[in-house]
Amino acid sequence: MYTLPELPYAYNALEPYIDAATMQIHHDKHHAAYVKNVNDALASLSQFNNTTIQQLMTQLAQVPEDVRMKVRNNGGGHYNHTLFWTVMAPNISGELRVPSERFATVMDAAFGSLEKFQEQFSAAAMARFGSGWVWLVVDARKLVIMDTPNQDNPLMAVKTPILGLDVWEHAYYLKYQNVRADYVKAWWNVVHWAEVERRYKEAVQS
Repeated sequence: MYTLPELPYAYNALEPYIDAATMQIHHDKHHAAYVKNVNDALASLSQFNNTTIQQLMTQLAQVPEDVRMKVRNNGGGHYNHTLFWTVMAPNISGELRVPSERFATVMDAAFGSLEKFQEQFSAAAMARFGSGWVWLVVDARKLVIMDTPNQDNPLMAVKTPILGLDVWEHAYYLKYQNVRADYVKAWWNVVHWAEVERRYKEAVQS
């Protein structure tokens, strides 16, 4: 039913901020396992054959209870990582390092400034205990920061994620070991703001 998307860049494209070994293991092993496991869980449930991963995340209550947690964990892992790869980009410099002027105005209205947003988002990333994610979401047309445990995501709470940061240790341990703060700080160098803005526009227009 679901397939592992190709990375939109080479394994080493995000260096020096995210190393090639981490990207290869993260994509080819962790993400691939989520795809296999959610497909296995849904193999006998033909009613979900034409369900997108986004739809599945909002319809978990309809999944039989005996496989629901497996679908939640692994379907969530597939959705989360599919988004994660796209909101990062290599060789980001100059104007691409920050939101466009139009989107910066939106960010300023929501958080006071880009710097204040980054501070709040980074603080949420550090405060997330154990494994999980931190998100910038559109909730009733407003921008909000939220975090989720494990492979949960905002779609499960009827919110639309437009930026997500994976704070599972497998996302950073090879390079940063247990220093999550260094990983979070470095990650801002690869955020693909044009993609975040595209997702924002799509969310508020839907």
